[in-house]
Amino acid sequence: MAERGNLHLQKSTKEKLDKFNNLRGKEVQSNEFWDLVVITAVDEDQMSAYEIQITEKLERKELPLGINYHVFADPPECKIGNGGSTLHSLQRLNDKYGKSLSGFKIILIHAGGFSQRLPNASALGKIFTALPLGNPLYQMLELKLAMYVDFPAHMKPGMLVTCADDIELYSVPDQENVAFDKTGFTALAHPSTLSIGTTHGVFVIEPAEKPRISDMEYRSCSQFLHKPSIEKMHKCNAVSKREGEEFVYTDSTYYVDYGTAQTLLTLLSEISPLTCEIDAYGDFLQALGRGATVDYTENTSNVTKKDSSLVEIRRKIFHRLKGTDLNVILLNNSKFYHVGTTEEYLFHFTADPCLKTELGLLTAAFSISHMDPSENARTCVMHSTLHPSVTVSQGSVVEYSRLEAKVKIGARSIISGCWIGTDLSVPSDTFMHSLCVNLDEKTSFVTVFLGIKDDLKKNVDDPADFSALSLFKVSLEDCVGLWGLCPEKIRFSGDRSMCTLWNACIFPVCSDLKGSFMMSLEMVKALDGETKFSLPKTITLTSLQETLQNKNLEEMLRFRKDLYEDIFMEKGSNSV
Repeated sequence: MAERGNLHLQKSTKEKLDKFNNLRGKEVQSNEFWDLVVITAVDEDQMSAYEIQITEKLERKELPLGINYHVFADPPECKIGNGGSTLHSLQRLNDKYGKSLSGFKIILIHAGGFSQRLPNASALGKIFTALPLGNPLYQMLELKLAMYVDFPAHMKPGMLVTCADDIELYSVPDQENVAFDKTGFTALAHPSTLSIGTTHGVFVIEPAEKPRISDMEYRSCSQFLHKPSIEKMHKCNAVSKREGEEFVYTDSTYYVDYGTAQTLLTLLSEISPLTCEIDAYGDFLQALGRGATVDYTENTSNVTKKDSSLVEIRRKIFHRLKGTDLNVILLNNSKFYHVGTTEEYLFHFTADPCLKTELGLLTAAFSISHMDPSENARTCVMHSTLHPSVTVSQGSVVEYSRLEAKVKIGARSIISGCWIGTDLSVPSDTFMHSLCVNLDEKTSFVTVFLGIKDDLKKNVDDPADFSALSLFKVSLEDCVGLWGLCPEKIRFSGDRSMCTLWNACIFPVCSDLKGSFMMSLEMVKALDGETKFSLPKTITLTSLQETLQNKNLEEMLRFRKDLYEDIFMEKGSNSV
């Protein structure tokens, strides 16, 4: 049964990818694709970065043509969450298109945020995370559009809401299609273990009039539970059983019809101006279904930043949306993958045989690499040039990089945007990401280095307590000593009441890309205590936070373009 399902999933995924590939670089016809593709950004700077990349993609004919792509930045005043971004985007669309919106099929992809748990996506955005498939190379944006490529033809005008850092694969029975043709909200639901349900939204499904087992079922939902305990899942009758195994249906993506979108706009007028974060899943979906109660509005246990106005805003959301239908499409043969952390990224791209088979992921995608694919089945190289003598160890990912002769990459490491000179060796479990910055009216380079398991979000309240932070399992205070620095020289950028590896100014600013990587690598190697190293006294140190604020996007994209041209010429000359 499972094997049959996996074969269906592979076949269905390949059909979607083939269909999307046929649309790339072509003018799409009405009803053949989305009318509008909308991407959210956390601020104006990120919006500008996204717009530049989308423009380049369109010029390279990597996306379907003839439709409008929009990027909307969140308002600058305060964080509003993906629920606030949903409402804000709807308002922007309504202002721009007015009543014409009633005829549009829209996909809204939440991509705002700084990707602190996957920092190689911080500068250019998680929606532009590279994937090892496609020619030209896919990024997460293309994969999202490919996996939902069948939706617009079977959808009434409205909006599909999804996130940038997950992958959903599914199959449906032959001659059937996923249809979004009902009023209210319609959510996709995936069978998941009860433990996964504790970190996701869980649907309480209404009993079926005529129970049947199929790859796809249309059902009603009486209640939506947000990150419930296993006890609550059982108490609310959310747990199903098949072949002796208990499971629940968890959330991923949902659709709202045009009429409901107008209701959300009314809601925005009632709760503006937004002063706190709203969750597009927990705060909207918990208000839906006949079993919904106002009780959830008081529960702030899953909220990262508590705000006094949140409970009142939640009550207004509940009363505005109460009585709205919550329809669910059960995708019984589906998989949900999250790619939002360094460990998830490494696992799914190098070690996970399921995703590799289902999506057709490659060991080397759009790269000059002479490694034997059979011997390097657990490595991943994307949009990079590697000298034939390079060694990449198992479990490692190399993206958008240039590796010269005799370079060695240790196991379970991430190399992103780097130019690595001859004979250099990167230790295992190391993250290294080079960025270009504009500082003091000069173009410079910073190579960020971290342990794969380092926590960028762990914080201390006072800079004097920075010894509680650790890098490569070494306390930050000891790190500073091993680099020949005085502890009092270390500063934290931005909000000094939140001292983290994110805003610790420990990364050297260098004049060239290769030199930047080499200096950061020496700092990494000094941490084992066996290599003596002292930073130059005149060196400027910056943080990842500051680096992003001063990033030179054009230069980073130019480096990628140079790689692209080298790879394209090499593949052309080899007729590959």
